[in-house]
Amino acid sequence: MSTSSRERAADRLEDRLARLPLRERKKLRTRRAIQDHALRLFGERGYDETTVEQIAAAAEISPSTFFRYFPTKEDVVVTDEYDPIMAEVMRDQPAGLSPLEALRATLREMLPLMYETDLDVVNTRLRLTSQVPALRARTFESLREGTFAMLTEVVGHRTGRRPDDPDVETFTWAVLGVLQAAMYQWMDGRATTEELPGIVDRNLEFLGRGCPL
Repeated sequence: MSTSSRERAADRLEDRLARLPLRERKKLRTRRAIQDHALRLFGERGYDETTVEQIAAAAEISPSTFFRYFPTKEDVVVTDEYDPIMAEVMRDQPAGLSPLEALRATLREMLPLMYETDLDVVNTRLRLTSQVPALRARTFESLREGTFAMLTEVVGHRTGRRPDDPDVETFTWAVLGVLQAAMYQWMDGRATTEELPGIVDRNLEFLGRGCPL
């Protein structure tokens, strides 16, 4: 990937970030700074050998501040800053698109940007998740608490339904299952990290056809 391509992707992502409220932008940048220090230490010392206190010291914050941004040590790996940006992009999709089509359009925009700007971080997080059992378990909980809540809110808004509508929740769980399937296909060695955006889109298209077998 060329430097100019990476810079253009970073500019597009920064433009999306700039549309969020100031408080949200500041929170996301602080979380990312802490995560960068954590991933560096995990690479140098190992996940199990790195403590929250060491991460906090590297980020020049207190452990209590760390836990304000990340409830657990696992969250510093499995959590990313993209959910609020994805929500904004999905809300901007044309009203005539179905929720699934709007999500596919959103991910077709967001995943390449994430990979162009943060491929090393994505690779590190996926590698750690595949190697550390506690991270695999926490990934599911993080999806339920973060991405699930984001998607039900956006899908509910687009369809005129409540986020806790059973149909909205069922649709969202089906989508998360597709995303999990793509991750496991990568973890099983059936795809490279760079191929994941295409796998995600293919799986969502399969879901939209009713998963015919």
